[in-house]
Amino acid sequence: MTAASRTSLSKRIRRHLTGRVKDFFAVTAPGFEKLCSDELMSLPLSVKDAVIVPGGVEFKARIHDCWLANLSLRTASRILMRIGMFKACNFNQLEKKLAEFPWELFLYPDDIPELSVTARHSRLYHKDAVAERFQTSIAERFRSSGKISDSEESMRDEKYFTGRQKVFVRAEEDHFVVSIDSSGELLYKRGIKKQPGPAPLRETIAAAVLKLAGYDSGEPLIDPMCGAGTFSLEGAMMTANMPPGLFRDFAFMGWPSFMPRRWAYIKSEAEKCLIRVVSPGIFASDKDRQICNSLENCVRENGLSGIVRVSCLDFFDFSPRKLTKKTGLAVLNPPYGLRIGTQAESEKLFREICVKLRKDYKGWKIGLIAADTELIKNVPFRTSPLFFSHGGLKPALLAGRIQ
Repeated sequence: MTAASRTSLSKRIRRHLTGRVKDFFAVTAPGFEKLCSDELMSLPLSVKDAVIVPGGVEFKARIHDCWLANLSLRTASRILMRIGMFKACNFNQLEKKLAEFPWELFLYPDDIPELSVTARHSRLYHKDAVAERFQTSIAERFRSSGKISDSEESMRDEKYFTGRQKVFVRAEEDHFVVSIDSSGELLYKRGIKKQPGPAPLRETIAAAVLKLAGYDSGEPLIDPMCGAGTFSLEGAMMTANMPPGLFRDFAFMGWPSFMPRRWAYIKSEAEKCLIRVVSPGIFASDKDRQICNSLENCVRENGLSGIVRVSCLDFFDFSPRKLTKKTGLAVLNPPYGLRIGTQAESEKLFREICVKLRKDYKGWKIGLIAADTELIKNVPFRTSPLFFSHGGLKPALLAGRIQ
């Protein structure tokens, strides 16, 4: 690409992308949309305009606000930027629309994006055929404009995101919505856990559970069946005011519109707000010594030792008074199904957990996950159930206070 072409493209990017308010969509697990919206509106965005819809939050923002949202949101799964909307009733119309699409504003010439197509009540219902038209239009756009050449220097800085970009296409009632994924790997991947435990809960769900159960970073948090320690790590990041995306990269870092200096400033401003904690208030425990050792290493490597204390203890063998004199929140995701045996054994364990909680955790707030709705009737204290989706199941978060 010549210097003149590069300058021209930079001006177009400023005029059509970085200088404008764009439409975005933060994807969440069903049931957590309000939490995500509250998080989003608490950020110092340049535009405050959001609408809750099933499965996420639609919002208007400038492109650097999208970067901040990726860095900061704890309950969002990914953030999409809307890059095109049009109507097409047949493939001729689709090809004409795509021939005019300015892919160079969103992709580098050597990008071959992954296409995800969904179609509902549309005459163009063949998803593979639609995806093929999009891939062809992208290649043809760069080829016809002379922007593909092995001898030309790429504008891309290889020290930033080099993964495959993802483009999402939704066709409904012959109306097409085209979005590009700004996140890359799903946002539950915080970049701090090296070894997940068995049947781990996603970090985005763990963060939502803590918020819905009323976690206050000024009070103790007990995670007595910690497994991989997802609840403890999420609680620690909240307590330290640590952005969940601080240790990972994002797809927007591989966009032509990415501004490294602006991104560095956003991260540095977030790091200025980190809170140093020297007295542990989060207590993680498990009866598996290997799991505890792995979690302890993770806590130490990520600078969270001042917040989290890890112990190898069986939930049924200790009282919370052994860990702290104050009451706070106890949060549990008990093993279920094949993790421990038959369904009858799972139900028996759940009942025993409830008996233990009622006996030793009076005055504590509780966040208890029931993997089966039948388990809810076994809870001997008052809770409010909230159902969500996870791994093909429809578990319930049982939140309340043990009286």
